Amino acid sequence: MKDVVIVGAGKIGSMIAEFLGSSGDYAVTVVDRSQQQLDRLETSAPIKRAALDITQGEGLRKLLAGKFAVLSAAPYHATRLIAEAAKAGGAHYLDLTEDVASTRAVKQLGVGARTAFIPQCGLAPGFITIVASDLASRFDELNDVRMRVGALPEFPSNALNYNLTWSTDGVINEYCEPCEAIVNGQLRETQPLEELEEFSLDGILYEAFNTSGGLGTLCETLAGKVRNLNYRTIRYPGHAAIMKALLNDLRLRVMRHYHRHMSCPCDHWIRSIGLTLSRCAWMRMDIADNREPSLAANRPKLCESLTMKNTNTGAVCIRIELVVIHDISYSQATIRFIPKQKRSCLMTSFASQFAIFTKRLKQSPLL
Repeated sequence: MKDVVIVGAGKIGSMIAEFLGSSGDYAVTVVDRSQQQLDRLETSAPIKRAALDITQGEGLRKLLAGKFAVLSAAPYHATRLIAEAAKAGGAHYLDLTEDVASTRAVKQLGVGARTAFIPQCGLAPGFITIVASDLASRFDELNDVRMRVGALPEFPSNALNYNLTWSTDGVINEYCEPCEAIVNGQLRETQPLEELEEFSLDGILYEAFNTSGGLGTLCETLAGKVRNLNYRTIRYPGHAAIMKALLNDLRLRVMRHYHRHMSCPCDHWIRSIGLTLSRCAWMRMDIADNREPSLAANRPKLCESLTMKNTNTGAVCIRIELVVIHDISYSQATIRFIPKQKRSCLMTSFASQFAIFTKRLKQSPLL
């Protein structure tokens, strides 16, 4: 029986632990910094649990000494730390990351290593790229290879028409980082959330758009062998528009690397959008006059929320979560309000409340 370590006790990590533990071939240890997360693990086979912060000290390296392999089911930003610990501990390394920069770092660590380093072993990249490479090898000449992947809920119930079954950090990352493609035989860099297309499958309408990392190393594998190669993520219609509003219009993309140190992580505002905005109507509001230039120079440190309620019914009309970011001086913000007939009476109230809200941010001791 081989000893393996799984880093990350989330949905994906717990499933891997179940598969490997129940096979009878592996002794599994699951590592996570949260003891509560470890306590929630339920597997049919006995596994060991280790509460450990991999960013602190040599704990992970010591744990991996003498182990057969480590599998990273942690967010992409932990990839390099885990890979370095694997190399130091002499364990084989595997991960599920879609992050291009992390994968390049792992490839460099693998040079001269005594063990195997196998990044990008998930669905995409991973399974989909293996299938595409195998199919491509059966052709004498290739013109176009188009890959479309999406893990979607059968019954979507929120504004994003999506259900997070894996790392929130990962999905946000692939919506922000540049994408690779081969266009007319040349390796190109394309923008995420762009080149939107629609198609119908079994009578259901979907959309697909560029996301980062899904091709893995397929651009290298098929270089000079294919005229056009691209990868796009499948979602239900409307998903890309909302994510572009959040990441581009509201500038949330500029704070994504800092959210782990804030009180309002990305997964929180994703859930908030899914739960609160599904009952709202679209509206655009110019807030250029409410710019706060003094906030622009501050590193993201604070996240506060503003909730406005109907004084008669007590129902929440607006909920805004404002983050202090590098540049808050955008000219427009995409905001959603509950019923359309309430717009006129809310406008004046919101303008005054927003001014008070930003003033409170300026006076915060954290700034």
